Amino acid sequence: MKSYRHPPLRSVSLPVVMQALSDPWRLKIVRQLLGAGEAEFTCSDFPMDVSKATRSHHFQVLREAGLVRMRSAGNTCRTSLRREEFEKRFPGLLAVVAASGSRP
Repeated sequence: MKSYRHPPLRSVSLPVVMQALSDPWRLKIVRQLLGAGEAEFTCSDFPMDVSKATRSHHFQVLREAGLVRMRSAGNTCRTSLRREEFEKRFPGLLAVVAASGSRP
């Protein structure tokens, strides 16, 4: 079973987070996670018209930026938002991300 390395959030800088959120697909993933509470999803639960390698890359960037937690569950990978930890490190940022998705 694959294991994933998650950075301690104290070592993640705001520019790294902002770079991760600068991609429209990654922003969409985070917004979907924000709207799902504490739910976990597989990568295929996110509708994306990209290759499997590109999809994996997007999730890797989000994980390395400290935004998501990934865990192996059988032959799938489950992804969730590190909401509570992230809110402590960057108070209010996730609320801004969520609110920006509601604008036309």
